Amino acid sequence: MTPSRDISRLIEIMAALRDPDTGCPWDIEQTFATIAPYTIEEAHEVAEAIARNDMLDLRDELGDLLLQAVYHARLAEEAGAFSFADVVEAITTKLIRRHPHVFGDADARAAGAAKGIWEKIKAEEMTSRRAERGEAEEAPGLLSGVGRGQPALARALKLQEKASTVGFDWNDPRAVLVKLREEIDEIEAELADREPTRVADEVGDLLFAVVNLARHLRVDPEQALRGANLKFETRFAAIESALAKTGRTPAGATLDEMEALWQAAKTRTDRAP
Repeated sequence: MTPSRDISRLIEIMAALRDPDTGCPWDIEQTFATIAPYTIEEAHEVAEAIARNDMLDLRDELGDLLLQAVYHARLAEEAGAFSFADVVEAITTKLIRRHPHVFGDADARAAGAAKGIWEKIKAEEMTSRRAERGEAEEAPGLLSGVGRGQPALARALKLQEKASTVGFDWNDPRAVLVKLREEIDEIEAELADREPTRVADEVGDLLFAVVNLARHLRVDPEQALRGANLKFETRFAAIESALAKTGRTPAGATLDEMEALWQAAKTRTDRAP
């Protein structure tokens, strides 16, 4: 088996890895459910490479993400559900159908009705899909089109954006700050009992409110959190470096020592141009 620029070679490699007699033991035992977390992880790594503007990493991460699509398609083919070719046909059909202003007849192209047409056709597709499955027709709610499979942070933002289109929103970021403080107070009230379910509910409410604040301030919450993660990594690495100079590690230092080193690292990074 040799590398290739042809997608068919990737499909062949995946089939070989899944071969029950000669394949890889790890790959053979995987299922849709066990692979799904890797699919999400690879999508995030693509986004991270883009954020770093690292084209070499982006090329590799896109390959890893493509592998996920091939992997799921192989599992489906083994189950007699569909193949990778069916996946390609489905997405090309969808793109052509949802862009009549690009791929349609002269009248559709002249209309230039790109705005709103995607959502309109998507709604029609959902109605058709429900009919195929024999499901009862339901009037779609405003939030019904917000996919449940996306990361919670992104979905919270989408839900809030949708609700805001009908006026269900605050008019001032300061009002969101009041809600944020209210959620913090509710968490504090739960600390006495520490009932896990209620605490988790309140923490979820707090996170939802933080996303709402970011939205009102026109801050991308995902990018903001990525920045905070990087800042934490950099400052903690500075703690490790400073302790290493004295032959120690964080495990052998006190919290006060590490806090002092953290503040020193924070001062240096805050002053950096």
